[in-house]
Amino acid sequence: MTETPVTETVTPFGTRLRAAMDARGPLCVGIDPHAALLASWDLDDDIAGLEKFSRTVVEALADSVAVFKPQAAFFERFGSKGIAVLERTVADARSAGTLVVMDAKRGDIGSTMAAYAQAFLSPSSPLFSDALTVSPYLGYGSLEPAVELARRSGAGLFVLALTSNPEGAEVQRAVREDGRTIGATMLGHLAAENEGASPMGSFGAVVGATLGDLSSFDLDINGPLLAPGIGAQGATAADLPAVFGAAVRNVVPNVSRGVLKHGPDAAALRASATRFADEIRAAVSA
Repeated sequence: MTETPVTETVTPFGTRLRAAMDARGPLCVGIDPHAALLASWDLDDDIAGLEKFSRTVVEALADSVAVFKPQAAFFERFGSKGIAVLERTVADARSAGTLVVMDAKRGDIGSTMAAYAQAFLSPSSPLFSDALTVSPYLGYGSLEPAVELARRSGAGLFVLALTSNPEGAEVQRAVREDGRTIGATMLGHLAAENEGASPMGSFGAVVGATLGDLSSFDLDINGPLLAPGIGAQGATAADLPAVFGAAVRNVVPNVSRGVLKHGPDAAALRASATRFADEIRAAVSA
């Protein structure tokens, strides 16, 4: 695939995300069609079930939530037909006005990282998304192809920094020779990427809402903080100010099972998403 130059002026992801959060509430709903969830919707774990699930979520919520976050793995497990469903899901969501963060957690070096970036951040790709989750643990500099293409295409990145899974601490809390943790180093890189951006930069961090007091980390990166953990993982909207402090206004809490468990009833999905969005808005505005 040859990369097509981006010549038109595009509005940066951070600007578009800030507007969407202010208008619709700071909520990201995951689209995670794993087998158990499909079964709870009385859907088969096959392409038909995958397509029905994804279409129902988008049709129910695309006109009201700020962000969708499809988990690529749950589509990729079906091969090319699953990728085709993911392409339609992304296109339908974006055409309805919802921003799409592709949760693919890609990370590699050189031309391979560039290819991952082209798959998800190039406007010429059928998987083009507003932002992509990436892993920096081959070194932050390995992400440069994605950073560069995101800037040119008006897209964003969410870099794994302080994740909610317990295993993450052995890497992210490890201390470098300069006394900084790896997680803090990643946050520092992102603050540099976002310097001078207004109203908010396009290069965000993934920071778990279940981590408790994070006051030892500088979360003020002038960019968004994608925060999994609300709902089924145990965190609540009320926890957000204590976890994120002064950076709480830039938090994009992700809820997946907490909303999706109410399907396939569209009205129930909407009611749950609205409740979470209202609770989060109240908590971060207090």
